[in-house]
Amino acid sequence: MLSDSSSFLKGMLLGALFCLVLAFIGSFAPGYHATEEDHHHHHVKAASKDELRGLTQAEMEELARQVQVYCLIMVQPKSLVYWATVKDTWSKHCDRAVFYTSEASKALEAVDLKEQNEWTRIRKALKHAYDNAGDLRWFFIARPTTFAIIENLKYLVLAKDPSEPFYIGHAMKSGELDYVEYESGIVLSYEALKRLVKMFQDGDKCPETESSLWKVAEEKQLAICLKYTGVFAENGEDVEGKGLFNSKSVEKLITDSLQNNPSNVVEGCCSDLAVTFSGMSPNQMQSSIKDKFVCEMKTQP
Repeated sequence: MLSDSSSFLKGMLLGALFCLVLAFIGSFAPGYHATEEDHHHHHVKAASKDELRGLTQAEMEELARQVQVYCLIMVQPKSLVYWATVKDTWSKHCDRAVFYTSEASKALEAVDLKEQNEWTRIRKALKHAYDNAGDLRWFFIARPTTFAIIENLKYLVLAKDPSEPFYIGHAMKSGELDYVEYESGIVLSYEALKRLVKMFQDGDKCPETESSLWKVAEEKQLAICLKYTGVFAENGEDVEGKGLFNSKSVEKLITDSLQNNPSNVVEGCCSDLAVTFSGMSPNQMQSSIKDKFVCEMKTQP
């Protein structure tokens, strides 16, 4: 078991990850137009820390104005503690955060989809988000067990044109299908969501109900529907190739790094620009978002 000092290191590390972009994040490039080539590769890279450090306060503010994120958090009454924790922590950094539930709860506000099937709920939630997005052009889908650093997500997509189709996260492969892992969070541009919502109308290529012969995971069903529209999974990573969407918790990543790279735990753990972590307890989420960690790390070079 890790010592108290190691536990403190975990908290400080996530504080550093969360704070780096708060201190240095920069501008959206409104004149940028993605090329066709952008959508044939399978890696979407964030810029380097050095590029972040060269940005001005005005550019930071421009990012907040231009890159706006609609967060869809998929919840159920049985996950009420996580639901409340996400509402009180990282979802506050979304430009709009909407909770979608399988059934209503008097405890917390959410859109009641009145649907137990997870894939059908995701479809309904995405259609609702598309219909109610207004000017928001980026969409982030997550379970309540996912912890997200929305500022890092905004930096990842700031030079991307949402009128082009982007489907980003922790990309995985199953046979010939590339898909984005649901547990680590899924990012869609407006164009990708637009195509997807239209594809929902095609019951043959993108059926709402599962096959009676076999069950296909929701994340794979989503990828199949998107693939029919010409949208393919892309892995979000930094310039060093480190993934930004993590299927493990900070604690697990640090434990692995302590074992595999004890001389440089922070560098070996994960990217400074990480967007998500998975499998964190509500208490870990609460401690990770504390202002004291942000304040302590803001002045670090």
